[in-house]
Amino acid sequence: MMQSVIIGTGSALPTRRVSNAELAETVDTSDEWIVERTGIRFRHIAGPDETTATLAADACRAALGSAGISAQDIDLIVLATATPDQTFPASATKVQAMLGIDDCVAFDVAAVCSGFLYALQVADSMLRSGAAKRALVIGAETFSRILDWEDRATCVLFGDGAGAVVLEAQDTGARGILAVRLHADGRHNELLYVDGGPSTTGTVGKVRMKGREVFRHAVVNLASVMTETLAVAGLSAGDVDWLVPHQANARILDATARKLDLSPDKVVVTVDQHANTSAASVPLALDTAVRDGRIKHGDLIVLEAMGGGFTWGAAVIRF
Repeated sequence: MMQSVIIGTGSALPTRRVSNAELAETVDTSDEWIVERTGIRFRHIAGPDETTATLAADACRAALGSAGISAQDIDLIVLATATPDQTFPASATKVQAMLGIDDCVAFDVAAVCSGFLYALQVADSMLRSGAAKRALVIGAETFSRILDWEDRATCVLFGDGAGAVVLEAQDTGARGILAVRLHADGRHNELLYVDGGPSTTGTVGKVRMKGREVFRHAVVNLASVMTETLAVAGLSAGDVDWLVPHQANARILDATARKLDLSPDKVVVTVDQHANTSAASVPLALDTAVRDGRIKHGDLIVLEAMGGGFTWGAAVIRF
């Protein structure tokens, strides 16, 4: 049976790095307030020439270099984003053009912070079916474009960035994606959403969130879906080498790890440096841990995320 194996990882961040202290110069907040509640110390903010597609393309170039293959070897691009460059066409097609790929399947997936996991399962299904052989799976966001900078409860939480992996279909049982489980519950729209859109207001809108309610749902849903996905793979939390979670809030990461009885030493944390980059946060954290040598071939890793919708999910991967 064909397995989808991660053969390369990459990431990209905007040039401008903003500390809490710099943010406090224009927003009614402080470094102490942000760190205590979120664990965030820095975030990257896209400049005028940096977009979701340009960041995604840079992350893809890094992932291709890591995999040791060229862009012409790719026949599928799935880009997860809630902040596309345009309403249409899909930003994935812009990435395709930037990489110089003349023809491949390319489309976007919208599931907010869970988007990368949704994109991962779509690509995995297509590779397993034989519809593609090698795929770029990307999470990329420029959330700074949809923040209300007068709302200190939300604007301090988010940053911009991109992460990507190269998936290859291989006839092996040793490595690859072992299980993915996805969920959604649209009844909670009002807890985390953007108050605009082409079909309703004709505007882009801004992020709105009820933080306490989101926190409560996140801890319960993430622990549950990780246990569920490990069980599907015939594994348990004790088998996990690394948890690579959605980087939303340090307190959520801590609470989820405790529920699973996972040592904090096994949790990859980048939220302090990058803030919440939505769909980009999981592949960005994954690439960070691969490049600094923590995650090695053969390690069992679990990816997880929850975002607006609500959507949530987890993936178990033998790296």
